[in-house]
Amino acid sequence: MDDPVTVLAVDDQSVNLRLLDAVLTPRGHRVLSASSGAQALSLLETEDVDLVLSDVVMPEMDGYEVCRRIRSNPSTEFLPVVMITASGSEQRLNALMAGADDFITKPFDQSELLARVASLARIKRYHDTIRRQAAELAAWNAELESRVATQVAELERASRLRRFLSPQLADLVTSDEHLLESHRREIVVLFADLRNFTPFAETSEPEEVMGVLAEYHGAMGQLIHQYGGTLERFTGDGVMVFFNDPIPHDDAAERAVRMALEIRDAVNGLAVRWRRKGWDLALGQGIAQGYATLGRIGFEGRFDYAAIGSVTNLAARLCSDAGPWQVLVTDRILSAIEHMAVAEEVGDVQPKGFSRTVRVHNIREMNEVST
Repeated sequence: MDDPVTVLAVDDQSVNLRLLDAVLTPRGHRVLSASSGAQALSLLETEDVDLVLSDVVMPEMDGYEVCRRIRSNPSTEFLPVVMITASGSEQRLNALMAGADDFITKPFDQSELLARVASLARIKRYHDTIRRQAAELAAWNAELESRVATQVAELERASRLRRFLSPQLADLVTSDEHLLESHRREIVVLFADLRNFTPFAETSEPEEVMGVLAEYHGAMGQLIHQYGGTLERFTGDGVMVFFNDPIPHDDAAERAVRMALEIRDAVNGLAVRWRRKGWDLALGQGIAQGYATLGRIGFEGRFDYAAIGSVTNLAARLCSDAGPWQVLVTDRILSAIEHMAVAEEVGDVQPKGFSRTVRVHNIREMNEVST
């Protein structure tokens, strides 16, 4: 037996409806009956129909009009329609023009009717499969678009993070953005800036100033990433980097000092070329350790990751007091690295804005391997 289908039989003569039901139902098909075109269209709104068998001549709305309305509705425009005609070529032509898929002439042959129902029902199922697959494809596309949008947002967030984190740290923080929430932690802060930069900027062309900054920032940026530092900001020739947040480092002081010395050497190499052009620039750095409040600050579309506390001010003051090529550190920094550092005591100083004196040391070099 063919797969059962749901057939909507439309005829104003009840005897014809009973006949169609008597032929189709024993073959396992479900038959819905409508005695008018209006009733048929109403049933199509609520029932899942596979095929329409419609008489042509009916009062108020004939079979042609029923077929045209079926075709004009997007939900039924591909529903197979078979016209049951009483006459020959003229009704058949009109049926085709109205959008019918096939026709049967009264009195109909039962075998022919069953064959046409089975054939058109298969076509209907093929179309239903295509429509279902198209809907699934549309859903998959929508899901893909959503995933792409999410991934783009993640990439944009990671891109923003890479402004102040090394790439490996940015990837980690992207996976857990709670790391950026406000918190308190002990950090090591490094400040660096160029000596004589202000008079250089005042007497040089803007393109020359930007060229120097590009070389300077490029040299520092590579080393900041290498040592796993968090770049808080570039402010002209001033740079602030901190360690031990958002990723903890047991050797934060050592990392900061080793990076500072490598930065000193790299910028010193740049300064040799700068001096040939008449630009007398040098680097000073300051490093301090202490507690700070850290977290994301800013507004939607422009966030930064900042450290706020007296430790940042102290590092900035040490940097300001540093002479050309000096790396000034506090006692606390030196105590963590003194077994591997070559240092000279600068003395006790009272940084501007601080009520107490701070013992300061200049780090000249570090052993190649820590012990």
